[in-house]
Amino acid sequence: MARISDLRWKYRAMMRAYSYRTHDWRPGASLEKPLSEARVAVVTTAALHLPDQPAFDDSRKGGDVSYREVPADANLDSLLVAHKSDAFDHRGIEEDKNLALPLARLGELAGEGRIGSVNHRHFSFMGSIPAPGRLVSRTAPEVAGLLRDDGVDAVLLTPV
Repeated sequence: MARISDLRWKYRAMMRAYSYRTHDWRPGASLEKPLSEARVAVVTTAALHLPDQPAFDDSRKGGDVSYREVPADANLDSLLVAHKSDAFDHRGIEEDKNLALPLARLGELAGEGRIGSVNHRHFSFMGSIPAPGRLVSRTAPEVAGLLRDDGVDAVLLTPV
């Protein structure tokens, strides 16, 4: 298990000084049907994007709170990683995008009947957003609405 002491000094210092926010997520959501009947989508913070989509803007003050839509049939090998943080090793995600966007694994689970189906689209955000106000008030609710419109029952969150 990783520990804060494993981080470089600058990240340990930043984490100690960072003004963490809290959110009361109640009442929350609950799965209303068996997982074997549920439509599942993935939301990642790995800053993955398709070659024809703009990369996330790492110069944006407070962080780029936009998102990229990734179709379920996207060629995962073609996805690019635009994550700005050097606080984690990107090599694993570069080698296997399924680590952050496990569409192949979800397809297998659907084929085995362990989940009902895989949604036709998934969403990628940039992680490492030091000023998440716009994310919380605008783009996250927008994506939640799109997932609701798609009839998604469960979302697998893959934070990076």
